[in-house]
Amino acid sequence: MTTKERPEVPFRDLDTYDETEGMIKLTNPYSGESIEVYPEVAAVYDLIRGAEMIGSWKTVNKGLDWFKQHYAKEYMVLLD
Repeated sequence: MTTKERPEVPFRDLDTYDETEGMIKLTNPYSGESIEVYPEVAAVYDLIRGAEMIGSWKTVNKGLDWFKQHYAKEYMVLLD
């Protein structure tokens, strides 16, 4: 999937990882299961985890909804 085909991230001004580094491997801390994702997906994942830590549930839910809609497989591995 090219950058133009990938969905826009659901948060304004979200810093994403460097595209030149390619895919990023993330691991579910509870199951130990890993998956490679695009840099912007990793950025949204990190934002969700950070929002969980501070109890920002509106942000968590917005990120989870985006994952479910656009990256269902990654959602199942990392967040379900």
